[in-house]
Amino acid sequence: MWQSVGLTVLVIVATLVCVFLFMLFGWYVVWQLFLSKFKFLRELVGDGGSQRGETEPPQPEIDHSSASGPRQRPKTPRQRVVPPEVAT
Repeated sequence: MWQSVGLTVLVIVATLVCVFLFMLFGWYVVWQLFLSKFKFLRELVGDGGSQRGETEPPQPEIDHSSASGPRQRPKTPRQRVVPPEVAT
């Protein structure tokens, strides 16, 4: 009788340990691949070691508002459209 109760408790405890380890491993993988990229979540967890990009100086941003339109490659002479007045 006591052997079956002990075996049942052992199985329950082993199952809980396996589930806990699986959840811990899953959290670690998701943290490394995705969640550590967010500064807000790093501050919540208190992780100061994975601040990879913050030690580098910020790159100057390019002002796109001065451009008249989307950036295009210069056209070759074959691609240019010649107005009919100039062609004659």
